[in-house]
Amino acid sequence: MFEVLRHHWPEYLMEAAGLGLFMISAGAVTTLFEYPGSPLNHWIGSAFVRRSLIGLAMGVTAIGLIYSPWGQQSGAHLNPAVTLTFLRLGKVRSEDASFYVVAQFLGGLAGVLAVSAVLRESFRQPPVQFVTTLPGKAGPATAFLAEFLISFLMMETILLVNNTRLARYTGLLAGVLISLFITFEAPYSGMSMNPARTLSSALPARLWSGFWVYFLAPVVGMLLAADVNRLMQRRKTIFCAKLNHHTTRRCIFCGSRNFALVLICQASALTRLLHLQDLGRAIS
Repeated sequence: MFEVLRHHWPEYLMEAAGLGLFMISAGAVTTLFEYPGSPLNHWIGSAFVRRSLIGLAMGVTAIGLIYSPWGQQSGAHLNPAVTLTFLRLGKVRSEDASFYVVAQFLGGLAGVLAVSAVLRESFRQPPVQFVTTLPGKAGPATAFLAEFLISFLMMETILLVNNTRLARYTGLLAGVLISLFITFEAPYSGMSMNPARTLSSALPARLWSGFWVYFLAPVVGMLLAADVNRLMQRRKTIFCAKLNHHTTRRCIFCGSRNFALVLICQASALTRLLHLQDLGRAIS
């Protein structure tokens, strides 16, 4: 494990920084629109419009992180549920998955604490309240269902698109979904889809209402999406655990620096497999 850490520590730090920056953006943007003392909160009276603008900002943030140099190298999971899903699919080694998850939790918390130190009470007090994710008026059961559905849809989209010629647009679609989820799903659960994101806010806020929802629903939803995808794809495999593999930066998952090389290697492996199957039939 320490050998893996020695070689892959840059990717771990990039994951931590990625979720940290995402939380900084979430904290700053939400305070800008929702803090009662903010001019934008007074100018934009519609909660739906404010939520739509927050969703747009966070979608753009996600896209920027995914296609940034650090996101291209680490794979931009930024979410333990995403990492665990790729682990289940055999695309991430258990050692890397462990360090990724730890980095995501620490990075997210660092981001929230950084915003808290700068914005102080405007960020800490309601209604912003450390951008915590809490069940809506419909209760924890509805929040669980909502979190499960958006997590399933997100991962299914990633796996389907990332396995086609449209793979370079995976990050773009992920950002669009985040924007839509914040706009339309947030009233039901706060739109987390990410255990590390929820803990990062809950810990300093000391708000644990429905906490189990945000640790269980995203993981279950994304793991189920992986199983459904394997049934749908049948022989097809997932190229890699990166959301964006169209890059020359190194990949600790498949060992490649070039996406085209990955396709060539996989095509070659599939050709050899089919040849062995034909040979086996001929012998029998």
